[in-house]
Amino acid sequence: MQHIYISDEGKGFPLVLVHGFLGSSTMWEPQINFFKDYFRVITPDLPGFRKSSKVKSLDSINAMAKTVLELLKKRDINKFNLMGHSMGGMVVQEMAIISGDKINKLICYSTSSIGDIPGRFETIETSREKLKKHGIEKTANRISKKWFVEGDKAKYFYLCNNANKATSEEAADNALIALKNWRGLENLKNIKNKTLIIWGDKDTAYNFNQVDTLNQNIPNSKIEVIKDCSHNVHLEIPEKFNEIVKNFLE
Repeated sequence: MQHIYISDEGKGFPLVLVHGFLGSSTMWEPQINFFKDYFRVITPDLPGFRKSSKVKSLDSINAMAKTVLELLKKRDINKFNLMGHSMGGMVVQEMAIISGDKINKLICYSTSSIGDIPGRFETIETSREKLKKHGIEKTANRISKKWFVEGDKAKYFYLCNNANKATSEEAADNALIALKNWRGLENLKNIKNKTLIIWGDKDTAYNFNQVDTLNQNIPNSKIEVIKDCSHNVHLEIPEKFNEIVKNFLE
């Protein structure tokens, strides 16, 4: 546990950011730089990813959630705001089920209530097969392009490449296994936290039905649809994204 990397910047009430598949804390760079003036921003690299690459990776969303909660406990962080992106959005849903009383406000961003995502640009099994065939670098580059309307021409696309440095093929495959096996739909009604759902309308990983299911089933939730953005809204239009999040948290 001591080798899991966790960025900790700023002061004030904690804001915990959980990255997604093929991500890391570095993909939150525009958010860290903005929110550290308002919050204590906590951003871990999940086991097996980037600066936590030497830690054994996990093949369960529930195990990832428990890992993040344990990290926070070790830092005496007992109350916090929480945002998760993509796979990280599933992790934070699990965290809300396990320890919802610790979460002030919850943000489920570009995510779903089911890991084997219906309507995804390719099936989870196809991603696993291509990962095995082409390796982590080519797979990460190929998939990351789909997260931006402008593909690899996007201003912050390089942060995706930075995120994947040192991430192992095993970690990526275990994350895909975790996604395939996770189901959170039945638990949505038990999430009592005030929740914001964010989604870009050009997202090819998660269609509107997936995010609307969150909104329809989490009792105290609202949805914010961002036009002309794909999966990585926070990197496509970071200024607008940050303001939406800040307004919700305030």
